[in-house]
Amino acid sequence: MKTAVMTDTNSGITKQEADVLGIFLMQMPVIIDGETHYEGLDLTHDSFFAALTGNQNVSTSQPSPGDVMDMWDEILNSGYDEIIYIPMSSGLSASCEAAMGLALDYDGKVQVANNHRISVTMRISVMEAKHYADLGASAAKIKELLETNAFNSSIYIAVDTLEFLKRGGRVTAAGAALGSVLNIKPVLTIQGERLDAFAKVRGMKKAKLRMIEALKNDFETRFQGIPKERLRLGAAGAGLSAEQEKEWTDMLSASFPEMDVYYDSLSFSISCHIGPGGYGVGISVIGEYDL
Repeated sequence: MKTAVMTDTNSGITKQEADVLGIFLMQMPVIIDGETHYEGLDLTHDSFFAALTGNQNVSTSQPSPGDVMDMWDEILNSGYDEIIYIPMSSGLSASCEAAMGLALDYDGKVQVANNHRISVTMRISVMEAKHYADLGASAAKIKELLETNAFNSSIYIAVDTLEFLKRGGRVTAAGAALGSVLNIKPVLTIQGERLDAFAKVRGMKKAKLRMIEALKNDFETRFQGIPKERLRLGAAGAGLSAEQEKEWTDMLSASFPEMDVYYDSLSFSISCHIGPGGYGVGISVIGEYDL
């Protein structure tokens, strides 16, 4: 059985990485002033944030059915027997449910895993899928393994500006204005299904410390007793400078010296809703790899 692994750019995996890893990558669409662009294809990190912070109208969308099926057909016609597709969590986008509907026409050759993850935790699921595929697992078996382990993850995101939450209707204009005056930084969390409010603190330094405190609590409660070799810790950020990225990963490494911390930029789909200057962190539990 030759099973292809496919995901989208919400995993934090770039096209260059995907090519090296042997993973197929769907670039997520971004609409800027009514024109559709694709993350990492014809829309760079710098040009995306320039549009987001400028006077342009920026929104995100799920991939078109045609684009999804064209990629599936191309993969299946290139020597693969099956595909395991890992899109962003169904709780955050309709793209997962839409893909499941499209897969019904493929007689089981395409399996869509709803792994309830995004960003740094979604990356780990993709890497797990690739490991299973290399061991000869079928797409259906990989889907089962990923979904069994789906909720064994945790994400926290600190938002630097309330402007983009206001645009998305998550806070009122008055609330955003007051929050800006008081230097309020919301900390959000993703525990599987959706993005929820977690805490409000003053200043980004306190927001980072609050996320680290939340992670330590997760280690001591939800993930207690799990061997460290089965835990993965990922840092993330939206529009951060190289210096800011290093400062954040160094802070996490100092707080969790037993962990190797990796870094991914937050996808455009997430950054569009939280704005630049946001910080994120996620912890994932990997499976036992028993087939």
